[in-house]
Amino acid sequence: KNKKQKNYYVTESVGIATGLLITALHGAGLATLTHTPAPMKFLNQILGRPQAEKPLMILVVGYPEKDAKVPAIKRKDLSEVASFH
Repeated sequence: KNKKQKNYYVTESVGIATGLLITALHGAGLATLTHTPAPMKFLNQILGRPQAEKPLMILVVGYPEKDAKVPAIKRKDLSEVASFH
């Protein structure tokens, strides 16, 4: 029950799944905020989870205010963030 198991790519898998969830939530008109406080282990006690589990992030979801503004963010050109050799 409280035994630690060997799992591969847990952080990566949770990150990808969370990205897909956030995309779906935004598509449904909801706003999201990811938060990773340090340390995260306090969540185990609050949520009654075994100590062998490691929380990764908190995802806050809700409806945005009607007059909420999203910053105009310009996507960088690929050459600004990557180099190919």
